[in-house]
Amino acid sequence: MTFPLPQGTPTIERMCALVGVSRAGYYRYFEASAPRQEETGVRDAIQRLALAHRHYGYRRIGALLRREGFVVNHKRVLRLMREDNLLCLRKRSFVPATTCSRHEWRVVPNLARGMVPTGLDQLWVADITYIRLQEEFAYLAIVLDAFSRRVIGWALASHLQASLAMAALNMAIAARRPAPGSLIHHSDRGVQYACGDYTAVLEAHSIQPSMSRIGNPYDNAKAESFMKTLKQEEADGRSYRDAHHARNEIGAFIEEVYNRQRLHSALAYQSPAEFEANLHPQGEYRDDRKPLARYSAMGGALARGLLRRIKPPTGVRSCGEADPNRNLSLIFVSHPRGAPQYPPRRRRSGFR
Repeated sequence: MTFPLPQGTPTIERMCALVGVSRAGYYRYFEASAPRQEETGVRDAIQRLALAHRHYGYRRIGALLRREGFVVNHKRVLRLMREDNLLCLRKRSFVPATTCSRHEWRVVPNLARGMVPTGLDQLWVADITYIRLQEEFAYLAIVLDAFSRRVIGWALASHLQASLAMAALNMAIAARRPAPGSLIHHSDRGVQYACGDYTAVLEAHSIQPSMSRIGNPYDNAKAESFMKTLKQEEADGRSYRDAHHARNEIGAFIEEVYNRQRLHSALAYQSPAEFEANLHPQGEYRDDRKPLARYSAMGGALARGLLRRIKPPTGVRSCGEADPNRNLSLIFVSHPRGAPQYPPRRRRSGFR
């Protein structure tokens, strides 16, 4: 019995000879058609991702494309999305008041201002927002871990009583079980967070309360950012029949989409669940990607936190960062009076 021997893959020269064309003609056709095929593939992937994530902008679409192996930058993704009319549209809607800070309960100082958490369960932020139903409003209370941006507690009801915020807090405590004395809980000055029942729960678990300044939403920016994402990507454009329907839909968005699928620019375009999975047992961030890819993908705040801080010279205020991929240190020096001063140049030895 005989078996056919493998013939191998024919070369370009052999195939051109078989069909009677020159190699130069083949390469001219290839150079003319290959870019169009690549452009078509990128456009197809962008349309597929934009339809699957209808509220994603060009930066997150670009991050998804790079995850799939496409070599594209944000400017090209923006151009293609604009040409195909795939840019997401956003509108500003009516905002009813959900915070009443005129009360007689004790207001605690702001302990979270300037704090940079380095691990889980060091800083929780809480807030309340409204949800528009067909015939009324419902209200959503959330508790979010400021380090991983994960929503760890939430509750939705048709009232603004303190029990709404307490339900979200109890859900977060049951899910995380923070160590006593290691956690700061930050919120606004609303009566729901300042009342005796809420502060009693915090005191029972040795959680230190913190409150924002009057009329300053920037003190609670992480919670406000989540509320903006919730409104733009889930609540706006939806018609909820009642509070039960809204609770099921919003709960699915929080647990399945926001915590597990949505890419966060502050987390180097990872989901909160993926970010927490990359943590060391001590709670520090671990990234197994190559250094150049890692630092290029990270957001500004996270990248600056991972770079090594340089000790300033005596007598001046300075801020320095070192890049471990290059043996190079960047030092910015400022004069005590505020006038910018630059480090003196090193003189070259010898003649040029």
